[in-house]
Amino acid sequence: MSHPHPELPPPPALPSNGLRVIALGGLGEIGRNMTVFEYQGRLLIVDCGVLFPEPDQPGVDLILPDFRYLEDRLGDVEALVLTHAHEDHIGAVPYLLRERANIPLVGSRLTLALVKSKLTEHRLTPEVSEVKEGTTHSFGPFDLEFFAVNHSIPDALAVAIKTPAGVVLHTGDFKMDQLPLDGRLTDLAGFARLGGEGVDLLLSDSTNAEVPGIVRSERDIAPVLDEVFANAAQRIIVACFASHVHRVQQVLDTAAKHRRKVAFVGRSMVRNMGVARDLGYLRVPGGMLIDLRDAEEMPPGEVVLISTGSQGEPMSALSRMAGRDHPIRIAAGDTVILASSLIPGNETAVYRVINGLTRLGARVVHKESSLVHVSGHSPAGELLYVLNLVKPRNFMPVHGEWRHLRAHARLASLTGVPDDRIVIAEDGVVVDLVDGKVGISGAVDCGYVYVDGLTVGEVTESQLKDRRILGDEGFISVIMVLDSSSGKIVGGPEIHTRGSGIDNAAFSTDVLPKLIDALERAANDGVTDTHALRQLTRRVIGKWVSDNYRRRPMIIPVVVEV
Repeated sequence: MSHPHPELPPPPALPSNGLRVIALGGLGEIGRNMTVFEYQGRLLIVDCGVLFPEPDQPGVDLILPDFRYLEDRLGDVEALVLTHAHEDHIGAVPYLLRERANIPLVGSRLTLALVKSKLTEHRLTPEVSEVKEGTTHSFGPFDLEFFAVNHSIPDALAVAIKTPAGVVLHTGDFKMDQLPLDGRLTDLAGFARLGGEGVDLLLSDSTNAEVPGIVRSERDIAPVLDEVFANAAQRIIVACFASHVHRVQQVLDTAAKHRRKVAFVGRSMVRNMGVARDLGYLRVPGGMLIDLRDAEEMPPGEVVLISTGSQGEPMSALSRMAGRDHPIRIAAGDTVILASSLIPGNETAVYRVINGLTRLGARVVHKESSLVHVSGHSPAGELLYVLNLVKPRNFMPVHGEWRHLRAHARLASLTGVPDDRIVIAEDGVVVDLVDGKVGISGAVDCGYVYVDGLTVGEVTESQLKDRRILGDEGFISVIMVLDSSSGKIVGGPEIHTRGSGIDNAAFSTDVLPKLIDALERAANDGVTDTHALRQLTRRVIGKWVSDNYRRRPMIIPVVVEV
């Protein structure tokens, strides 16, 4: 899918007193967050994440932001600011650094540690600049101030971007848990102070803009986990995001209380929790962690496994357990806790895993049945609070699907932001802040960039369409030999089918005579062009298949000239 904007021209040159904002991902979708800020020819990037593919994108591993806008301007990039270490904010960093390896990465201690761990797998050594909340740093013409925000991963930051053109506050992903496990509150006092000084543009997380009220505290999960552990006689498997340090900490604390050993399952879980433990963000009682092999040998009632796969990813540990394709064999009496939300679009895959685990005899506890997850994103009540604190002169909702962006824009309007100063943009739309007011000034090319194995950007929409047809309808190949001098078919046609659900015998008796007759008539009419013969073959077979089977398989004619 691309984001064409035929109604919008390319943007004009940015006025010297203007600040330009271009989202290359993250608007109209949950994921792929990447925003470029431009002032006087210099660029600042905030976040660089990935989007995970949907079922109608077969074979795709990841979807990246579209870097084309930056291709000829990589030397103008002052820094890449990373608000936190979730994949939808850092996952595309390796691919950007392939384009220019020395872009400074700016982030908190844990964020940079997790990014560096990821980049090691890509054999990249980044230039990093570690920052903390409450500090200010300058990169070129951009003066940055960082604020603590509470989220479902430690060390998340909001950033204020200050230039002579105006002050922008980018919240990153945040919520306002009043009793966070690490005691690190969202810096509302800092937001209020900045609002008092004057915020020209607020970019704020919209994920839960449709959800009323305020967020539940992460601490509310502990009693529920305790009850589940107390009632579990055999093995417990907890699936959550590989970056959710606070959730893992609560599982570790509960396991210690119930005298169970813990093993991490899944490469990303082992890597991330190792980093968090080394830096002191994860507290692990001595002797609690064991290797997965040792866990397999222990009595089931003494083991907890913390695994990836809470979103039903096909190759994740939990999905493979549900499909009996993993060393851990689910047994009757096991308890599986899905301690995460459902990312939009993943519902079918998650419920497939839940059903698979239940069929094997496991008890599955998930957010629909118990309080084993609280969101990492502020609902409407908290978003209103921030809008009223900051009192932005202009507002642009970010990080959400269209319904979330619209809902957040309405909240801004209710708090008094004038409607002509609220901009709902999507990927590629250019938003300029000039003389204290925002407006859309054009659009740049911006589409989906697909990662398929080792290839980046080589898979096209037409190829995905072909894959969908092959997956849904199968294909029919027709091989024939053409005498190049006479134009007559001297061998074949030979027809083969795969996945189309059509009997080869039916081809021989029904469609083959029709095809031979059509080819002979074409030869008598002097048609010898191989392309024309292939098109004729497609028409004859396609019409017959459609009339008799109501199907549209891919038809691949092969004409060999002799």
